[in-house]
Amino acid sequence: MTGFAGNRMKSLQTSMALASLLICFAMAGLAAPRNPFRLHSSRGIITKSASLTAAPPKKVPGVVIDHSPAASGKYIGSPSIVILPDGNYLASHDFFGPKSGSTTCATTAVFLSTNRGKSWHQRATLKCAFWSNLFVHRGAVYLMGTTKEYGHIVIRRSQDDGKTWTQPDTTRTGLLTTEGHWHTAPVPIVEHDGRLWRAFENADGGTKWGKRFRAGMLSVPDNADLLVASDWTFSNFLHRNPEWLNGEFGGWLEGNAVVTPSGHIVDFLRVAVSHLPEKAAIVHISADGRKASFDPATGFINFRGGSTKFTIRRDPEKGGYWTLANIVVNPEGGPAAVKHPASIRNTLALVYSPDLRKWEVRAILLHHPEVKYHAFQYVDWQFNGNDIIVASRTSYDDGLGGAQSYHNANFLTFYRIKNFRTLKMKSGSDDSSK
Repeated sequence: MTGFAGNRMKSLQTSMALASLLICFAMAGLAAPRNPFRLHSSRGIITKSASLTAAPPKKVPGVVIDHSPAASGKYIGSPSIVILPDGNYLASHDFFGPKSGSTTCATTAVFLSTNRGKSWHQRATLKCAFWSNLFVHRGAVYLMGTTKEYGHIVIRRSQDDGKTWTQPDTTRTGLLTTEGHWHTAPVPIVEHDGRLWRAFENADGGTKWGKRFRAGMLSVPDNADLLVASDWTFSNFLHRNPEWLNGEFGGWLEGNAVVTPSGHIVDFLRVAVSHLPEKAAIVHISADGRKASFDPATGFINFRGGSTKFTIRRDPEKGGYWTLANIVVNPEGGPAAVKHPASIRNTLALVYSPDLRKWEVRAILLHHPEVKYHAFQYVDWQFNGNDIIVASRTSYDDGLGGAQSYHNANFLTFYRIKNFRTLKMKSGSDDSSK
């Protein structure tokens, strides 16, 4: 197990010494909830809205799935989580950093929990797997991403709950592209109108981060062999226009395939901006998956947390849409002083929308007052009845010097958000959202 031997990992998982974290809201205009949030350390359970004023815990909140100290030169990225057909949980992450090999043949680690996330053990190690998401389809579990940073698109299948996996050696065994450069993150696979849909970015639009990304969508019939490249349809991929957003548009990336209230597929993308308010972009995809189109007059929306990666899922029971986002709260010097909001990932919020265009912060879930070395970021999550289960790329103190930076995380952590639909912040607004 990377970073720690198995017995060390068990010690970490059972020694999360958070008894409870008492919180009250100090955000401008927000009334404090009657009861404080509690995070039960041994289970990673979030039961109430969190706080910005209590002293942060000395040890990483939640259940530790994996740990990689900064000195290893291998940082934890791309968290993903899925519920298996038997009810067990599977989680994964990759490694990036100077000693990770992510630019040549990246490594992904896969973990299994048989007790609803209370403890985890490593299930598999996969080579040449990066920026990947887990999903279940017709009884099998899949992992889809790239081979390395800007590598080929690949997909793997496991039929034994993540213990063994197919190898994407050919275009009939999971190698979906053989040329070009590709970018993605652990974003959702959506099943709709007889097809599976997943967003990707083509990265052949130059060499500079953000500016090089072109937004598009992949899809495949839901009864196809997902490992056969010829069964997949690729849309066109849309270039960034630097004149959009009054010349402030830095690029779009890490798109989510989402079904709109009217039943259409869109690519809902993170947008790189250098100031508040943050934005997201909504790209429309044709019913056959071949055409992507974007109207800059209507396609950009205000979206708190839009500068960092997020996952959007449609509520299967109540309708509407949920995400977990890194929102900016109470910035020093006020909202106008915020530069590069993508670098602020120390607060994780539960956010809801009835229609994909108007979004409301329902609860602050996790917060640390220090922003340079602490983050709860790139979270992936799944509905689990009345709860949400979460895997987070977490930068936090570890007794070994902590994370190398907020970005270069040292933990993969698990959380459960109990009764998430009942969480709601009282009336008011936060100036940082404007």
